[in-house]
Amino acid sequence: MKHLIRSTPKTQATPRPALGLRVLFSFRKSGRRLPIACRAALSVGVPVTVGWAVGDVSAGLMATIGAFTSLYGSERPYLNRAWLLAGIALSFSVIVTLGVWAQQWALLAVPLVVVIAMAATFVCNSLRIGPPGAYMFALACAAGTALPVPADRVFWLVLGGGAVSWLAHMFGALILPRGPETRAVGAAARAVVEFAQATGAEARDRTCHEAALALHDAWTVLVTFQPSTPRSDSVLTRLREMNRELHLIFAACVNVTDSTAGRLDALASRAHEIGQATTSSGENREARANRLHVPLGRLPTLQLLLDNLTPGSPASMVTIRVGIAVAVAGAAAATLSLERAYWAMAAAVLVLHMGQDWARTLQRGMERTVGTFVGLGVAAAILAVHPTGLWLVATVMSLQFLTEILVTRNYAFAVVFVTTVALVIASGGRSVSHPGVLLSARAIDTVIGCGIGLLIHALVGPRSAPASLRHAIVKTLVTAQAALGHVAAGTVTTNAALRVRRELQHRIFALLTLYETATAVGTSRHPGVSERMWPTVVGTQRLGYKILAACWSLESIDDDPEIDSAPGSLTLDELATVNTALLELIVLVRTGAGSIALHGLPDLLRDEIRDLRDSLASDA
Repeated sequence: MKHLIRSTPKTQATPRPALGLRVLFSFRKSGRRLPIACRAALSVGVPVTVGWAVGDVSAGLMATIGAFTSLYGSERPYLNRAWLLAGIALSFSVIVTLGVWAQQWALLAVPLVVVIAMAATFVCNSLRIGPPGAYMFALACAAGTALPVPADRVFWLVLGGGAVSWLAHMFGALILPRGPETRAVGAAARAVVEFAQATGAEARDRTCHEAALALHDAWTVLVTFQPSTPRSDSVLTRLREMNRELHLIFAACVNVTDSTAGRLDALASRAHEIGQATTSSGENREARANRLHVPLGRLPTLQLLLDNLTPGSPASMVTIRVGIAVAVAGAAAATLSLERAYWAMAAAVLVLHMGQDWARTLQRGMERTVGTFVGLGVAAAILAVHPTGLWLVATVMSLQFLTEILVTRNYAFAVVFVTTVALVIASGGRSVSHPGVLLSARAIDTVIGCGIGLLIHALVGPRSAPASLRHAIVKTLVTAQAALGHVAAGTVTTNAALRVRRELQHRIFALLTLYETATAVGTSRHPGVSERMWPTVVGTQRLGYKILAACWSLESIDDDPEIDSAPGSLTLDELATVNTALLELIVLVRTGAGSIALHGLPDLLRDEIRDLRDSLASDA
């Protein structure tokens, strides 16, 4: 039982993701994709159908650019989603119109795509918009530079396609108006159950982090993506209480010791019951709503943007790489007089916009290239058949459906259909007299764009050293000290305390992300040194989660013995002792020298501080 709860500093480094040729033919686990795929297929099918009905299929195909609005915002609450998608649809219309307008001045085309790609990359990475992220914005602008249509006409066509996507997205609000919130809490419940049932130190560390992420995502949906003054809603109130109860269960799981490990089965059962209850009307707890302490959720949008404007931030560095790659790809395409230069620029964005390490970026480039070449063969067959009318509609819808079903399971297979649907749309519904020219142009542009993206990543890619990882650990420990002050004072629900708790959780998440970058192939100057710091990273995370669990324990509304976590309070003397130990830990992290006094530490954090001290000693 000893190794069920705690591990020694000998914890092995987190395994790297599977990469290589074998990944091209393997399928990953994925969440539900059928509703998303059906919505995307409907969004592209309706504009083409309307175009066919009025005798202008090319206009309908052009409107599908706006229909790609359907690829965003699938997990957001409907009110927040409505505003987000309206902004995206309008952005697509403006961006494509600017691309068409730039055709009058050939020298403006590439700089315009560079600016749009950089702006979209920065915003999408700062706000974590999610896939397809900046890629579709860059592709829309770049495609506009090659569309032979008047600017005013293309604006309304693209906006019309975006309107169709908006309606398709919002239809679910008529059936399950709180569906996204319900799914988020259900996902959090499943993650907490897995954490409670995990055995072995490494499994508990992994599932603990996954449960914390799921709970954070649920609070983002329940708080951040809600109006600042939401209307009275018993369903939202009930879901918030459920998520809060899940957080108390999570805190109890974190605080479990060897002597209380027998409670884990009961905690898992309780979390499972909550997950099952998310889909039922459940108990009406509205009378307790005024006593419910709601976390602050994700950092505000403006703060996220301002924080990422800092030189050296991940979003700003990705933006710089994308800007350089798009400029080089555009210049190369212009020099080689490629007919559809925008494909090269879009391919460069695709490889880089997610800000991944070298191994994942190389994998993405390989998947894109292989998928594109296979897709060219499929496209050649479809263009040879030349479907028209409703057969064209069915073809476009089927290709888009397959893309969305596969994109999270196997990206290379998804690219096959991405390539095919792009070429069918690019044909404008007309018979292509020389399909070989169109297909070879796409192949050349893809190779150039992916190659330039990989080259820029190799030259200007993310670089991480152990010093930056140590700095992140120090910042996490400093934030932990601030949170402990509120634990000792019993003021864990004040606005100041909620901000500190949110920042501590943010630091914990960011620490693991930085470690993965520091140890990734081709991105670290000292990968071996960084890998040896894994036990310290784990120890810091455990300490942070234990402090957050203490905060949740102190704000508990009921003294429910089923989920009551270990006492989280600290006396002033104990706080002083812990702060002294944390200061010594910070010095040890920074300099690699020093000693930690372990006597007098409270039960709350004694094991976590000892493990962190031991990991630092072994690392030194």
